[in-house]
Order: sequence, then C-alpha cells, then structure tokens
Amino acid sequence: MSRTALLSPLALALAAAPALANDPASCGTVRFSDPGWTDITATNGVASAVLRGLGYTPQISTLSVPVGYEALKNGDTDVFLGNWMPAQQKFRDDLDASGKTEELVQNLEGAKFTLAVTDAAADLGVKDFADLDAQKDAFQSKIYGIEPGAPANQTIQGMIEADKFGLGDWELVESSEQGMLAQVQRNDAAGVPSVFLAWAPHPMNVKLDITYLSGGDVEFGPDYGGATVHTLARKEWVAACPNAAKLFGQLVFTVDMENLLMGKILDEGMDATEAAKGWIAENPDTVATWLDGVTTLDGKPGAEAVMASVK
Repeated sequence: MSRTALLSPLALALAAAPALANDPASCGTVRFSDPGWTDITATNGVASAVLRGLGYTPQISTLSVPVGYEALKNGDTDVFLGNWMPAQQKFRDDLDASGKTEELVQNLEGAKFTLAVTDAAADLGVKDFADLDAQKDAFQSKIYGIEPGAPANQTIQGMIEADKFGLGDWELVESSEQGMLAQVQRNDAAGVPSVFLAWAPHPMNVKLDITYLSGGDVEFGPDYGGATVHTLARKEWVAACPNAAKLFGQLVFTVDMENLLMGKILDEGMDATEAAKGWIAENPDTVATWLDGVTTLDGKPGAEAVMASVK
C-alpha cells in the first residue's frame, strides 16, 4: 500500500472535521453598543456571557442609535445586535453605502414595533392611528416616545410636522425606555389614556393591557410594525477576527427567550450577563448550535468552555 493511500483516511477525517481557527490575541476585546433598549441589553448580555466563556472581553458602550451607527462605521465599535428593520432603514442604507459594514445574521423574527394605547384609550374606541385626534384632550395631545434621535421618534415627529392623521398640534415626549414606561404606568394607574411606542419582545406586553394600533403601515410597516432584528459588523473586524465573527453569525434568539431575559432584568433587577448565564446553563443544545465550529480565544472547543463557565 502506498504512503498516499495510508494517509487518505486521516486526510479525509481532517477534511470532515469542523474548522477550528482561533483568533489572534488582538481580537481579545470585542466592542459593541447598547442604545438603552432592554431587548438589546438582554441580547448583549447573552453575547457577553458567551464571549467571556470563550476567553474574550466584551466592551459595551451605551450609545444612541445614530451615534452607535457612526461608531460602527468609523471603527469605534465592532458589532451591533440591534438593527431593527424596517424602522432603521435610513441608517442601514447609509451603512451599506459606506461599504464598511456587513450583515452577519438576522438574529430575531416575529418582532413588532409601532404605536399602541393602554386599555383606558381602547375603552374610548381608539384602535387605529386615525382614531387618535378625536380623543386628543384625553391624551393631552401627547405621544410618548423613546430616547432622542431614535428612528421611531423621527417617524412620529414627521407625522406631526406633516399633520398626518390630524396630529399637527400634538407633542412628542422623548425619554428613555424606562422613563417612557414609567410615565405610561403612572397614567394607567390614574386612569389617563396613553399613546406610546410599544414593541415585542418586551415584558410591557404582559404588565400592561396594550392595544397595538392599526393604520400605521406607511410609517411603521405592515402587521403592526412587524420587524426583524439583524446583527451588523465592521468588515475589517470580520476579516481580522473570523472566530468571533462566526459566533455572532450564529447567535440567534426567539421572542420568548428575550421576553424571559428582559423580565429578569426589568422586574427582578438582575444584571443582563447574570440573567443570560442562567439561561445558557439550562439550554445547552441551543448553545451548541451557536458555537458550532467556534473556539475559545486560545483555540479550544468553544461549547465546552462556555458551558463550564456558567456552572
């Protein structure tokens, strides 16, 4: 038997094995941003827990959506897990035109994002964007939005400036996610109706009686602002750090998972990474899928290291 023939089984075995190529030490810190939304805080917590288990150091900066996209484009961050589409289409178009970023994966489907009202407003018959202005006194002509600069706020402000649905004399109240929801809950307790930005996944859908409004297809998209969420990364980082990039390309979530993690963060006061570690410990099969072909920073099997880190 020839030497070539003797080597063939080994060569075939190596070819069939998953490629394990650890990243250089320069990839040890992975930088991403959080716009202050609990859903992204939750998914960033998952990414952080997994990265730490692999020997990387996550570095998260709290940045508004516009600033976060500029940071990604300018090389100040590496990856972003919160590209909500189609709400952030304008920012995505700018990134795509720059040629500096790429999409790694659609990390969530089944999301939605549009205006909603509490049950006090639903009792007034408000079910559609076109119903709002007739009840403007009850609403005090206010729409509660999220942080300044958010694309959804820009959409609302555009509706006001264009007097769409008769909203020309309404006011957009900008606040953090937590500030907005605190105000809505205060109004709800006082029997005052609220119209506000609402979305899923989020525990607000359990804590409040919410009616998502129809009629906003042009502004927020069909199916009550039906959305998908995507992971974006710098092309240079993807090329330089293929192992970490592979992880993020396989890191996908579900609405139920995010609802659970967000509830632990908002209602139980848990740190996002600690909440994520508990979920990871209970879901080894999902973790194995995320880490298929992914190694630790120093080249060891990734899934084993991550599961060991959460025990």
